[in-house]
Amino acid sequence: MALRSARTSKKAGGRGPAPAAPEPAPRVRGRGAPARPGDIPKPVAGAWLVRGKDGRLTAYAQTGDGLVRWTETGVGAAHWTGPDRLPLPHKGAVLSMAATQSPEGYVHLVAIRRRPAPEGGKPPIDLMHAIQFQTGRPLRDWASIASPYRDHTKAARMGIPAVLTDSESSLHVYVQNAEGRISYRQQNPKGRFGDWERASVEGTPVTGQVHAASRDDGVIDILGPAAGRVLHWRRERHDAPFARIEDQEPAGAVLPGTLSSEHTGPGRITYFWRDGATSRVRAWRPGADPVDLGGPGAGPLSVLRTPVDGVDCTILAGQGQDGRPVLAAYPTEDEDAGANWVPSGEPCRGTPALALDGMGRVALAAIGEDGSLRLTRQKPEEGLALEAWTRVAGA
Repeated sequence: MALRSARTSKKAGGRGPAPAAPEPAPRVRGRGAPARPGDIPKPVAGAWLVRGKDGRLTAYAQTGDGLVRWTETGVGAAHWTGPDRLPLPHKGAVLSMAATQSPEGYVHLVAIRRRPAPEGGKPPIDLMHAIQFQTGRPLRDWASIASPYRDHTKAARMGIPAVLTDSESSLHVYVQNAEGRISYRQQNPKGRFGDWERASVEGTPVTGQVHAASRDDGVIDILGPAAGRVLHWRRERHDAPFARIEDQEPAGAVLPGTLSSEHTGPGRITYFWRDGATSRVRAWRPGADPVDLGGPGAGPLSVLRTPVDGVDCTILAGQGQDGRPVLAAYPTEDEDAGANWVPSGEPCRGTPALALDGMGRVALAAIGEDGSLRLTRQKPEEGLALEAWTRVAGA
């Protein structure tokens, strides 16, 4: 399938080259205040561009005290509301945040927060959880799900959370902990969180952010980077412990924080990461060797599986070496076909996001260096040609 780069528009709905002059710093609306100096939004980890049950897209970005949110005013609309500022309760600093979407379309957000230090003490750190049930509606109140540690020094060494919802729509939260192991906590079918648990590492420490994925048969896999290999755990049932799958652990160095995945067949997941030495993309399925897909750059990939010209395709989006979004596509599970990486748009903050909009078009979003939301969509023609980039403007 042909990939063609999208140009950047001067304004929402327009076409043409990018303006030469820098754009003003974003003003964060919704609860009033402009963005604070140095508090430019950046994408949350995981699914930061999602389609709700009503077909509208929502984008989420992390700020120093919470997040901002943009929402389409209609299915496939050119105008959006936002950015709406959604701070966490009480004072504190958001260290990291991740998002996932349940089968019903609910968006779960999990943040690691550092609260102000008590007099003579260290700043407490905990994890916070909130849900958005419907597109554009308020978040349900943030609630603490505590931390695996009472020791605040150890809590400060936790990695960015990895989150997923299982086949019963229960939320699972995984973090790299202070000992190089994996701590996790999950909801039961009634929505209550159990205690924090740990997956054994057996002397091989995890060296970066972990990644968790749920297969369509309910099996959950966790991957974690380690020295010279990728560690692999599996849980076959909701109430079973995680077991190490050492005979399915591929060799290779993983650039920290770059693991991602996509369902690519019945009971099959393809995993992606960047090589620790070259920053090139690797694709891997258990039972096979990792495949080099090229595309050196930074950060994890956004992955979307969808037909293109009637062919089942896997589409990859990432941040290239020059900071611009890059896009590639290939027939699903046919990595030997190769991936042709095409740069598009202007430099961005963090990983661009892929989603299908309510009209079935591929949408590619990025957070600009100024904190604004940029978007391009698939043209109604053969291949994967994209429209000109637009800067999202509020309605």
